[in-house]
Amino acid sequence: MIRAVVWGENVHEQTNKTVADVYPEGMHACIADALNGDTGIEATTATLQDPEHGLSQSRIDQTDVLLWWGHAAHGDVSDDIVDRVTEAVWSGMGLIILHSAHFSKIFKRLMGTPCNLTWREAGERERLWVTARGHPITQDLPDHFELEHEEMYGEPFAVPEPLETVLISWFQGGEVFRSGLTYRRGAGNIFYFRPGHETYPTYYDQNVRKVLTNAVKWAVNPEARIPDVASAPNRVVEDTLEPISTRGPKLHADGEAGYR
Repeated sequence: MIRAVVWGENVHEQTNKTVADVYPEGMHACIADALNGDTGIEATTATLQDPEHGLSQSRIDQTDVLLWWGHAAHGDVSDDIVDRVTEAVWSGMGLIILHSAHFSKIFKRLMGTPCNLTWREAGERERLWVTARGHPITQDLPDHFELEHEEMYGEPFAVPEPLETVLISWFQGGEVFRSGLTYRRGAGNIFYFRPGHETYPTYYDQNVRKVLTNAVKWAVNPEARIPDVASAPNRVVEDTLEPISTRGPKLHADGEAGYR
């Protein structure tokens, strides 16, 4: 069973009637419901307002794939939690970044770039095209599908060159955007998926739900987590495979921790 956690900022649902009407239980609950429709996934939720944002160390340790939706409160996310999630991804946890979470602290940390783009909120039609037939994330999707109302994101998208581009979008106003991108950071698989503006019922769309379900299955690393993934041990002369002797002056004592 794949253990997924859907993290939602849960701000717009509390402050905007339109969003509350579309997602009365919250976007995070809607997404978790989509994932729980698959017998191989057990999805739970966490929000910004929970203690430790719902992402305690013990919960992260028990999470195979984390899905992250954010928009209005990226800066309110604790840096300690960002550090915790980053190390979990490096050690093998899967991560799926949704819509406006392109500006989240965690995505920018892992990408190392501004992650900026062009945008327009006009409720225009979005047409998503599959660019990687046979990829696990696009399995059982048509060659293209449409969302009648969505926010536009346009290129250039300031992210590193992805491992794969599996979906691209065309918008009614003429822009295009790389809407489904895969990355790997350390032992962790990462997928960015663009659709999901909060005032539109995007996460009820069956093709969107299929992408999310497929992506969770793709993002799982079946290997055990790498323990203490950020450690940088000092290997002393006595432990070398071939015998050597120390030569020249030294800054560090044997076994001493390095500077970080």
